[in-house]
Amino acid sequence: MIGEVPNVEVGQEYSTRRLAHDVGVHRPLQAGICGTLRTGAESIVVSGGYKDDEDYGDVIVYTGHGGQDGAGNQVSNQSLDDPGNAALVTSHLEGLPVRVLRGWQSDSAYAPESGYRYDGLYRVTSYGSKLGIDGYLIWQFRLEAYDGTPIPLVAQQQELPVTPAEPEGLNNAAVVEGNEAPERVTSTVQRIVRSSAVKRQVKTWHDNRCQICDLRIEVPGGSYSEGAHIQALGTPHNGPDITGNILCLCPNCHVMLDAGAVVLSDDLSVVLDGAESGVLRTHPKHAIDLECVRHHRERWRQ
Repeated sequence: MIGEVPNVEVGQEYSTRRLAHDVGVHRPLQAGICGTLRTGAESIVVSGGYKDDEDYGDVIVYTGHGGQDGAGNQVSNQSLDDPGNAALVTSHLEGLPVRVLRGWQSDSAYAPESGYRYDGLYRVTSYGSKLGIDGYLIWQFRLEAYDGTPIPLVAQQQELPVTPAEPEGLNNAAVVEGNEAPERVTSTVQRIVRSSAVKRQVKTWHDNRCQICDLRIEVPGGSYSEGAHIQALGTPHNGPDITGNILCLCPNCHVMLDAGAVVLSDDLSVVLDGAESGVLRTHPKHAIDLECVRHHRERWRQ
C-alpha cells in the first residue's frame, strides 16, 4: 500500500515493529525499506542502522540498504540492484509518497524515546552515491516531508547546510572575478512530480520513451519520463484523468505541450510552433482521446 494507511495518524507510536507490521505502517519485521522496483517504496524505518544517515526533521538523508556486517560496519559497496534501493529510486522517478517510521535506536534528535513512531509521508527528492564513513560506496536518498506534515518537536533543531548569500553589488559595473577554490555546499533542486495509476500505465506501455521525440532518459537505477495530460485537469479545462488523455513525454516535450508550443492534429501529427513535425508514436493498447486533442488545440488556437 502506497501512501497513508487507513485509521493511522501521524505521531502514532508502536512499542515494537511487530505492532507497526500488524497495522500495515511498515510490513517487514527487520528490513528498513519496504518495497520493490516495480511498486516503489511503501515505507522506511529511520533507526540508526547506518552511520551516514542524517535527520533534520523535515528532511532526511537516508542511506540505502546493503554492504554491512553483523556489527553495523560497511564492508562492501551498495548497489541500486538491491530491491529496497531500487524501490526508493522508483519512488523518486514516479513521485510516490513514502511512509516514514522513526525508531528509538537512532541518535537523531527526532527519534522517539522508546519504540517506534509513524511520522507521516515524505517524498524522495533526489538520490546519489558517495564514499561513506567506512570508505565504501553507499547510495543515499534525500526525503522531504510533504507540506502540512507535522514535524516532531525537539529541544534544539539541527539546521541543514545553507548556501551563502550572494555578495552585494553584482548589478554594478564591477567585474566579478570568481573564486579558484569555491566553498563546497550541498544543495537540492526540488521538483514535485504528481503520479497516478493511469500515468504509470501509460509510461509502462511506452517504456518511458517520449511519444513525440522518442527520447528515453536513462538514470542510475532506471529510466525517467512524465505523464502529461493533453486536456488539463481542473477548472476551466476539466480534462478526464484517463489513459486516453495522457501522453508519455520527456520533460522538454511536456513543457512544450503545456505551453502550447506543441499541439496535435486529429491524425496525431505533431505541430511544433505552427509547422508539422512528425507523427505521435502510439501503442496498440493506448488509444488517444481525440476530443481531448481538439480541446487542447482549440485552447491554443492553432
